[in-house]
Amino acid sequence: MKLLGISGSLIGEKLPGMMREVLNHVQKNDPGISIELMDLRDYAVEFVDGRPFSQYNRDTRTAVGKIKEADLFIIGSPVYQASISGALKNLFDHLPPNVFEGKIVGLVMTGGTEKHYLVLEHHLRPIVTFLKGTVPPKTLFFHQDDDIYEDRIQRRIEEFVKELLHFQAKWGPGKN
Repeated sequence: MKLLGISGSLIGEKLPGMMREVLNHVQKNDPGISIELMDLRDYAVEFVDGRPFSQYNRDTRTAVGKIKEADLFIIGSPVYQASISGALKNLFDHLPPNVFEGKIVGLVMTGGTEKHYLVLEHHLRPIVTFLKGTVPPKTLFFHQDDDIYEDRIQRRIEEFVKELLHFQAKWGPGKN
């Protein structure tokens, strides 16, 4: 089984660091799982402009290919202007509308106020479910000032990971 983490920020270290910590918890809970972090800072994903997909650059095709091949996902985004990052939305625009069908997708978000949690619920979740992904009830929202190593944050990560892996075992690919 392959888990793909997607860090949807082009700047900073907060979100990628949190994504790595969450993926480390997954690895501890299921050492047999293959895990990769796709950090969008490392990919020059071109803007969707209507041309045939084969004409986009290698980074764009590689990123979409990795998504099509994965079995399980954790997708993270910062909140920018009350929305997900433009880089992540652009990546979503490249995807076929059933790319997450039958797959479990965990959601992680960072924001500057506690109310930014609503972006996760009212923007990111609907996009993932439109793409046919199954999102477990537990999600992770981190305030920009949260310390990832605080006990309360570590407990939330652990609960999130356990639920994600439970959903994967019960309803992931091949279980339907």
